[in-house]
Amino acid sequence: MKAYKTFCLFFVVSVLARSVYAAEPADRFQKVADRMVKAYNKKDYPGMCQDFAKLMSDALPLEKSTPFFKQLMSDCGKITKLDGPKIIPPDQAIFPAHFERATLDIKIVLDNQDKIIGLWFLPHTPDIPVPEKHETKLRLPFEGDWSVYWGGDIEEVNAHHNTQNQRYAFDFLIADDQGKTYNSDGMQNKDYYAFGLEVLAPADGEVTEVIQGVRDNTPRSMNPYSALGNAVVIKHKENEVSVLGHFKQGSILVKPGKKVKKGQVLGLCGNSGNSSEPHIHYHLQNTPIIQDGMGIKVFFDNVAVIKEGIKTTQKHYSPIKSDIVSPK
Repeated sequence: MKAYKTFCLFFVVSVLARSVYAAEPADRFQKVADRMVKAYNKKDYPGMCQDFAKLMSDALPLEKSTPFFKQLMSDCGKITKLDGPKIIPPDQAIFPAHFERATLDIKIVLDNQDKIIGLWFLPHTPDIPVPEKHETKLRLPFEGDWSVYWGGDIEEVNAHHNTQNQRYAFDFLIADDQGKTYNSDGMQNKDYYAFGLEVLAPADGEVTEVIQGVRDNTPRSMNPYSALGNAVVIKHKENEVSVLGHFKQGSILVKPGKKVKKGQVLGLCGNSGNSSEPHIHYHLQNTPIIQDGMGIKVFFDNVAVIKEGIKTTQKHYSPIKSDIVSPK
């Protein structure tokens, strides 16, 4: 089988990258992909280009795109099934496409008007296994009482949920009895209770990646161009990888390739990346390659939980929004 790739790779346009917290609704990609597949199967090659942005249409007029689509049809046949998309924030999706004689990955990049600015037909890459539940025993990545700002299994309580690698992610911060996360006027990072506190390894593992050098934001100003900010990625075992983000600039103490122990200090809580105030971002995924990951639901061991003013101790717990949690 021939390896197909896009005839027109990727146009960079002036579209602001979305937040690391912002969900990327799959239906915006699904609608575009469904229209393209319908046109392809009818051999309506002009119809396949109906969602092209002007830049794409100008660079890839019908006299160039039609021969490609005709050859694709000749070699691979019609598309018999389109699997659901893998979303790659902020603006990409990959659809495994089952043709009559091949399986390819269709990669689509959209602008902020949901027009196609990038399109690839690629050899299919099999999915990385996603554990139904993790085997690694995880601890909360901090000491003391922290509030769960985002966390849970549905979008209403977890703004990460529609982003596949972060679908079970958490944002932890510290709030006082009045629910405020800062003292003074909150205009400096040092005003925030979480800023500068230690971030801990949730389990033993090997550091596979460290991002450093991203400056801390002024509170309420976010940096979408380096979404995770300063970050640490730890592989605990095959297909179980922790991602921790938004460290304070210059505070990370570990390096790629080094082993860490559960509870070891990784660095300090900061406000780097796409973060509006100091907090810890944490999620578990199935690969060290951040953008290729699929999220795994997390259960922490031995957690003290305050929910609606009632404190309990949980041996195996997945926090949700508005919980106050601490290691037991």
